Amino acid sequence: MQNKQPARPHLQFWPKRVPTEIVLPETSLWYNLEVSAHRYADKAAIRYFGNAITFRALREQAEALAGWLQHKAGVKKGDRVLLYMQNCPQFIISYYAILRADAVVVPVNPMNRAEEFKHYVTDAQARVAICTADLAAGAAAADAELPAEQRLQHLLVTQYADALPPAHEHPEDAPPAWLTATHALPPGATAWQDALAGAPAPREHTAGPDDMAVMPYTSGTTGFPKGCIHTHRSVMHNVVGGSTWSGSGAESVILSVLPLFHVTGMQYGMNGPIFSGATVVMLPRWDREVAGRLISRYQVTHWTNIPTMVIDFLASPNLEQFDLSSLRYIGGGGAAMPQAVAERLKQQFGLSYLEGYGLSETMAPTHSNPSERPKLQCLGVPTFNTEARVIDPVTLAELPPNEIGEIIVSGPQVFKGYWGKPEATKEAFIEFEGRTYFRTGDLGRMDEEGYYFITDRLKRMINASGFKVWPAEVENLLYKHPDIQEACIIGTRDPYRGETVKAVVVLRAHAKGKTTEEQIVEWAKENMAAYKYPRVVEFVDALPKSGTGKVMWRQLQETENARAAAQGKATSA
Repeated sequence: MQNKQPARPHLQFWPKRVPTEIVLPETSLWYNLEVSAHRYADKAAIRYFGNAITFRALREQAEALAGWLQHKAGVKKGDRVLLYMQNCPQFIISYYAILRADAVVVPVNPMNRAEEFKHYVTDAQARVAICTADLAAGAAAADAELPAEQRLQHLLVTQYADALPPAHEHPEDAPPAWLTATHALPPGATAWQDALAGAPAPREHTAGPDDMAVMPYTSGTTGFPKGCIHTHRSVMHNVVGGSTWSGSGAESVILSVLPLFHVTGMQYGMNGPIFSGATVVMLPRWDREVAGRLISRYQVTHWTNIPTMVIDFLASPNLEQFDLSSLRYIGGGGAAMPQAVAERLKQQFGLSYLEGYGLSETMAPTHSNPSERPKLQCLGVPTFNTEARVIDPVTLAELPPNEIGEIIVSGPQVFKGYWGKPEATKEAFIEFEGRTYFRTGDLGRMDEEGYYFITDRLKRMINASGFKVWPAEVENLLYKHPDIQEACIIGTRDPYRGETVKAVVVLRAHAKGKTTEEQIVEWAKENMAAYKYPRVVEFVDALPKSGTGKVMWRQLQETENARAAAQGKATSA
């Protein structure tokens, strides 16, 4: 029986210069750096506070570190290696060194606290971690609390200053104090410079397209974060596809400001430019004034971001002084771009903001907006070699245009499953008309022209400025507080972040009338990533529960939504 082909009305709006399908290299991600280092040996691969690192130097340092990983740290093919740092050249060097060693990169959000870090060590069964010195003490302390058989065997530590030039030719953009500060190394840790100095040559690179390459973690609706198994092939799809879609080549200059541990920053701010031979201008933390000067100075052509960055950028009092004439691609995702902001970007600078959609499970986009005909607050159309449908989440029947259902996707960029979680993997996929699709858990619709729009989340998730916060994970951490008996996490409106985290808490008897909401917030701030901890705490005597004893979080969320709506009406009256 012939499989039914999905309707593809969006192809009539496909960019004419872009093929509808791409052919992937049958090579590893490491080979992308190998090729660019041969083709563009003395071209700047990274520009970082005045320091230019060539493709040749990038390859040499990655190979030296790969030699240390294999011969000194005992890393074998398929081993998971944690990469725990903010954006800096050492992230890219480490990432490609791990790949060169035939191992698997496990990127860890540098905002994670010690308690959260433990999970990555134990779940990924990692024995080696590479981190920056500002995070090393916390990582070592967390590791020491684990059973001996689960602990790290090697901790490699770099100072941010290891990649900084001795002087900066542009004093106004000199590195901030947090980058120049040095921190003591934990006992037994290996210093970055020591690892690179005199490291033996790595063994022959044997990883192929179907070997594991990267395992980013994503949070589910229950429990702790889950590792997404990605091969060199699944990562390569959006490396090649992203460069092709955005028109990036060796002459391109990329502003890399999204976190590299996150799949969007990883693909558009690192892997894509290395594949195409483009130059990365790296900004470790968002700063609108520095970003404007970097775009002007280095004639940046491509900038992938999140809408809150653009909103902040356009609010700069120095906006008129920035030269944005070189920009030819600007886009991103994580949250919808407000229509008024997108229209101002178009009218003032002639730039169309191209929104896209993807997940950790798809290693960045499954959908992107065509440059010639984008739609505002829209996910876009399915990308190269990718199929998408909208189905009824209960009956699994396909729905017609403009009916809301669950978005499912199928394509080469889809992950292979959740690490060590066969049941969760089984639940994440369905067979649909002879093809395997990933259930995104996002509710949306497709219009008559084949463009997709997100309307709600089937899964229980809070979207705070593009950062996904999963209530069950925050609840698990809150339960470690000695004064908390029960907790339920919901979303609440926030004027800047759009949505932020609220904890509805039942205190233990001994804490009632003593522990304050502010104390809970401060404790959470110390024990959770900055985007994740509750900004608002409400004490209640009891949480609403169903007949089976489950907390009725939807009821709490609906009450919160109604309260916010009432406040909005009162404010506007």
